[in-house]
Amino acid sequence: MRLSFKTRPQHSEWQPIVDFWKEGDRIELYDAGWTFDHLDPIFSDPTGPVFEGWTMLAALSGIVRRIRLGVMVTGNTYRHPAVLANMAASLDVISGGRLEIGLGTGWVESEHAAYGISLPPWRERFDRLEETCEVLHLLFTEETAHFNGSFYSLDGAKALPKPLQKPHPPIVIGGTGEKRTLRIAARWADQWNLPGGDPDTLRHKVEVLHRHCTDVGRDPAEIEVSTKIKADGDPGALADLVGEFREAGADHIIAMFEAPFDPARLGVIADRLGPVVA
Repeated sequence: MRLSFKTRPQHSEWQPIVDFWKEGDRIELYDAGWTFDHLDPIFSDPTGPVFEGWTMLAALSGIVRRIRLGVMVTGNTYRHPAVLANMAASLDVISGGRLEIGLGTGWVESEHAAYGISLPPWRERFDRLEETCEVLHLLFTEETAHFNGSFYSLDGAKALPKPLQKPHPPIVIGGTGEKRTLRIAARWADQWNLPGGDPDTLRHKVEVLHRHCTDVGRDPAEIEVSTKIKADGDPGALADLVGEFREAGADHIIAMFEAPFDPARLGVIADRLGPVVA
């Protein structure tokens, strides 16, 4: 079972985030570090600093040397998928093949309104996300890519350099929607992430995911199942919760941390969760 950490890069200066990630890189139990993709703070005071997710990840890739890296998850509305593919391929090369690509539909209405970014209706957002998965796959794996979708198109796009990881960096689909999100994950994801909920919720969603895998002809074992837990609770209770998630089908636990970031907390959590995830 994998254990990762995630930092919401808001309401913080840069150096505390760097120090936190360095400590996570030092503790071998942590396999990956994650950030988010938002332009304003979420679930908190809406004012204050936020570090842009992909820029932050690029900087951290040269600071931490062991752990894998990803944005959990990239808002599909913020970037054209061809631009995202070039960003991701470059970062995979720069990081020595440690990138994981989190993808979601995009959802924060206030951010889109404030920055003048279009937020389509839900159905279109899912359609766009599915096309994005196909565009990324083509640009990562084809020497010259052609695509003519309802929202995106490619006409002889090369996207060089190609990622180091073959056939491409793992694709992580985040979300809970049973009709579209889990079906998109069944077809395209190397990892599916439950962004919140209890073990019973995870167990049910995994059953739905497996049904979609059967429909699209995919082996469910090819898709890693991850979920996020808040890391601010009692470590013993968190260890019990992780055990319940493991029984419910989780392969990967992502511990979420908020500012102020205390590197020592990473060690405390690792000590208690180590026997459960081993």
